[in-house]
Amino acid sequence: MQIDLADKTALVTGSTQGIGLAIATGLARAGARVAVNGRSERSVDAALEGLRGEVPHAEFVAAPGDIATDGGFQQVLDAVPQVDILVNNLGIFGARPALEIDDAEWRQYFETNVLTAVRMIRAYLPGMMVRGWGRIQNIASDSAVVIPAEMIQYGMSKTALLAVSRGFAKEAAGTGVCVNSVIAGPTHTGGVEDFVYDLVGRDVSWHEAQRTFMREHRPQSLLQRLIEPEEIAHMVVYLSSPFASATTGAAVRVDGGYVDSIVP
Repeated sequence: MQIDLADKTALVTGSTQGIGLAIATGLARAGARVAVNGRSERSVDAALEGLRGEVPHAEFVAAPGDIATDGGFQQVLDAVPQVDILVNNLGIFGARPALEIDDAEWRQYFETNVLTAVRMIRAYLPGMMVRGWGRIQNIASDSAVVIPAEMIQYGMSKTALLAVSRGFAKEAAGTGVCVNSVIAGPTHTGGVEDFVYDLVGRDVSWHEAQRTFMREHRPQSLLQRLIEPEEIAHMVVYLSSPFASATTGAAVRVDGGYVDSIVP
């Protein structure tokens, strides 16, 4: 299958590292013009330098700005007024005992992981609907379905994101715009490495820490290893393409079989 996104502009939020950076790379390799977003100009510039070395013939746009704030959100809109593909990847996570999560933290997770996606969709979906084509993907998590006891605030936010995706897919019904969520399983990123070490201790090698984490904290995984960011990106690139024209309102799993269900 040859995916060609040469005439498309994509925006990936939170794309200076990890899954977001892998998605930006994959979309660029497929020919899309890719806007890279991060909270600071420095982080965006560093990501762009690496991307231009990785995909030298691609076109990139710097779109710095903290979209959880009004000013940062407007800054991104000014840099990228119109997109064909929107990937809402920005998110925060962290472990905390359930009874120790205060109101401020609950609000922070909802505002960062959910409302930023809603804000971006409200900004870009109308134009997609008028043009009769578009792709919106919200990067969710297995934690949306299998709520982790050590971070229920994160799980809550990703569950909400599934509802957001389905709801906006209904708003876009019949317009040629597809809105989906991607349920990513436990994925190997720098932030996750810190999270794993915090849970299992730092006195072992990464290989052993990962095995212990999957065995003790994610035993449902059929893959029995962390997913690489590029594996998430492959699904996102497909869903961004014309080949995914009949997939909308879905929660598509790239979870290594973590969610114990025979349906999505």
